[in-house]
Amino acid sequence: MLILTRRKDESILIGDNIKIKILDVQNNNVKIGIEAPKELTILREELVLEVQRENQRAVQIDLNILGEASKLLIKSNKKEKEI
Repeated sequence: MLILTRRKDESILIGDNIKIKILDVQNNNVKIGIEAPKELTILREELVLEVQRENQRAVQIDLNILGEASKLLIKSNKKEKEI
């Protein structure tokens, strides 16, 4: 990880087409601006992590439902064989 110190109105260049500029610093907050090609996706990490957690939770719920449905199907098949 590269660690840099920047002040308000200073920038960091990444490659030829990405610029990160420090717009404001107040208390514990830093406001940054990012200039990058429109086809480049820029996301806040905490949102990506939250979506990943929700997706994992949804899959787990689906697996639980599938397991319960499987049990009911097996139970139903056993009853049909008894008849």
